Amino acid sequence: MESPVVVGVDGSAESLAAAEWAAREAARRGAGLRLLHVWGRHPGHGGTDTSRSAGQRLAERVLERAAERVHAVRPEVPVDEVQAEGPAAAALAQAAEDADPLVLGSRGLGRVAGLLAGSVSLGVVARATRPLVLVRTDAAGEETEAGGDGRRDVVLGVEVIEPCDEVIAYGFEAARRRRARLRAVHAWRAPDRLTLGASGGGPAGDQERAEEWLRFLSAVLQVRREKYPDVEVLEAVAEGKPADVLLKAASGARLLVVGRRVPGRPALPRTGPVTHAVIQQAGCPLAVVPHG
Repeated sequence: MESPVVVGVDGSAESLAAAEWAAREAARRGAGLRLLHVWGRHPGHGGTDTSRSAGQRLAERVLERAAERVHAVRPEVPVDEVQAEGPAAAALAQAAEDADPLVLGSRGLGRVAGLLAGSVSLGVVARATRPLVLVRTDAAGEETEAGGDGRRDVVLGVEVIEPCDEVIAYGFEAARRRRARLRAVHAWRAPDRLTLGASGGGPAGDQERAEEWLRFLSAVLQVRREKYPDVEVLEAVAEGKPADVLLKAASGARLLVVGRRVPGRPALPRTGPVTHAVIQQAGCPLAVVPHG
């Protein structure tokens, strides 16, 4: 039996957009949908009976509104509603352990330049050990079924030096479920031209390096290509910073899939620079797949 798609809701426009996206994802998977609202900051500590009762009533209204949104989009998807006590990031990260995936709303860049918004979402990404998806308000309605020009790809970021099969598998499966093309992208950086010597620089050298990276990428994807023969795959490499390359490739995409390396030993929660950048700027839904 499929694990449920779990979506965190708090009444905001972002969380309602996430609930709508999650309902479509649950329908694609043939899975149930769990609406989760986290209230309070410290479970079991502090607060009067009156304040706790008020928090629970507010949670019921938030969940009811989200359920109405879900039923309007995918009435056939079974829905259950769950409340949990905070802190929010820890409770949501715990919920991700039983979810496939956990879905959250994301504000991306704040309205004020340099202002980091969506701190709870970032905290969950840094803690989660299972896949989660972040959805912007203006991106939720774009997850339509295949049609039209048929060119709305699932974009997969691939690291060819230390490839992670969990991330690659997630990208292929996401494309299969959507009957979409998978665009696998690897970003490479040219060596410092000051150290290349007379024969190492210039367009010819860059072209040769790009072709070599493309061969590496093709080799990394070969096993999954054989397992998913019905998924059309476009392989692409580009010189530049990984975040910049991925954001450009994902312009207009149905979904962007990236990996996040989980430290092998206990450490402070972290998202990593590439993941952090795409969380802040990606205009499409973003799947983050933790891996060892």
